[in-house]
Amino acid sequence: LQCFTMKFLVVFALFLATACASPALVQRQRFMPVLADTAEGRITNGQAASVGQFPYQVGLSLKLSALSSAWCGGSLIGTNWVLTAAHCTDGVQSVTVYLGATVRTSAELQYTVSSSNIIIHSGWNSNTLKNDISLIKIPSVSYTTRVQAVKLPSISSSYSTYVGETAIASGWGKISDSATSVTNQLQYADVPIVANSVCVKTYGSSSVPSTVICISTTGGISTCNGDSGGPLVLKSTGVQIGLTSYGASAGCAKGYPAVFTRVTSYLDWISTNTGISY
Repeated sequence: LQCFTMKFLVVFALFLATACASPALVQRQRFMPVLADTAEGRITNGQAASVGQFPYQVGLSLKLSALSSAWCGGSLIGTNWVLTAAHCTDGVQSVTVYLGATVRTSAELQYTVSSSNIIIHSGWNSNTLKNDISLIKIPSVSYTTRVQAVKLPSISSSYSTYVGETAIASGWGKISDSATSVTNQLQYADVPIVANSVCVKTYGSSSVPSTVICISTTGGISTCNGDSGGPLVLKSTGVQIGLTSYGASAGCAKGYPAVFTRVTSYLDWISTNTGISY
C-alpha cells in the first residue's frame, strides 16, 4: 500500500449518550482498522428542515440506566413500527419515541415503551457492527401532515446498488466536531452514494459487507454523532434505502466516508417481524 499508512482509529457508531453526572454528551465507541491516510475536509453542512418536511423522521431518547440516556434517530415505517439501528437499542431499558418533531423534543406524538417492544436482528454483532438494524413497536398512530410512514423498497429478486444516486440523510446529530451535544433543530443534507469499495479503502473489507451502503463526505457534508439509526432516502423517490450506522472517530470533518445499513438486505426480516412489505 504505497499511498496509505496503516492506522487504527476508533470508529464511532453515530450515537450519543449522556450521564446525569455530566451534561456533556459522550459517544459509544467501536474499534476498527482504518486503512486510509488522514484526509482533510469541512464539517457537516446540513440545512434546517421545515415543519413537516420529513414526516417519517423519528427521535429516540434511550434509557440506558437510572443515570444515563442516549439519543438516536429512526424512521416510522408503519402505524406501529419504527426502524432504527441495533447499536442504538442494544441494552436499553426503555425508549421514548418522538414523532412529528422538527425541534427535537417538541413532538406531535410521544410514546415511551419498554425493551420488550424492541426487536434486534439476531445477527447483530456489536464488535463488527454487522446487521446493525432493529425495530421498535409503538402504539398505533394516526397519520397527519407531520406524521407519515416512509416507503421502503419493493421486495424483488435483485436490487440496485444506488451508486451514483443522491440521497437525503436527516437527524438531530452534532452539526460540528466541536459540538458537545446534539442539535435541537432537525437537519438534513443531500449526500452522494458511492461504491462500497470506497469504504473498504477506509475501514477494510471485513467491516464493509454487501449489506451496507457507502456515502462520500467530500465537501464536508456528512452524518455525525447522534444521527444513528436515522433514515437515508433516495432524493428522487423518497424511498428509504439506508439507516445511519457508523463513521470514523477521527471526526465528521475529516472526509472519511460514512456507512449505512442497506435496507434492501433486510426487507424479508422487516416483513417477517412487522408484516410490512411493498
